[in-house]
Amino acid sequence: MNNQLILLIETATSTCSVALSENGNIIAVKEVNERNIHASHITLFIGEVMQQAGKKYSDLNAVAISKGPGSYTGLRIGVSTAKGLCYALDIPLIGVDTVEAMASGMLGQQEIPDDSLLIPMIDARRMEVYTGIFEKDMKAIEPVSAKIVDEGSFVEFNDRQLYLFGDGAGKFEEMFADYRNVHFIDFVNSASNMNLLACSKFLNNEKENLAYFEPFYLKDFLLTQSKK
Repeated sequence: MNNQLILLIETATSTCSVALSENGNIIAVKEVNERNIHASHITLFIGEVMQQAGKKYSDLNAVAISKGPGSYTGLRIGVSTAKGLCYALDIPLIGVDTVEAMASGMLGQQEIPDDSLLIPMIDARRMEVYTGIFEKDMKAIEPVSAKIVDEGSFVEFNDRQLYLFGDGAGKFEEMFADYRNVHFIDFVNSASNMNLLACSKFLNNEKENLAYFEPFYLKDFLLTQSKK
């Protein structure tokens, strides 16, 4: 079996994260969960991860990017960085849905009871989040969308145990405090959460068109004027 080395980049959320996957195993990670540092840190993190693993850029077989939805600015930074590496090294680009990767990562970190549903949440404005609903086998019950959450949002799943997580979940803890089937789990997004999905896409030759690939914004970017 040929060696499979994939660089994983996550800039769609508040986390600026880079990981290196070798034959399906994470061998190096560098990340900080802090907003607005992606532009200044992402290339440094990539260099540190390669050095930490003792790998050369020419060893890479692919770059996987967390393609969104998420932060407009973060996505632009991550995708442009990933594209630049792929062009320079002549290797494929793999796009991984950010919300789906969060669900996959949670399953790798936490024991979830059978018949439960995973609901990753990326913070948007006010009571809105980017989210989806997944079974334990990663089957999507509801596709990834921008959703305004209220007390009736998950009423059709009252017979299931629901696990909400991600940087958009915390603002709903008070709203669902009296719902015994709704649980909140501490979770910080990481490039390593992309590992299984990225490896599967690489093996199935599911690569992006470098010339036309764009982030999955889900919503149009709105430029607003400061109230100050």
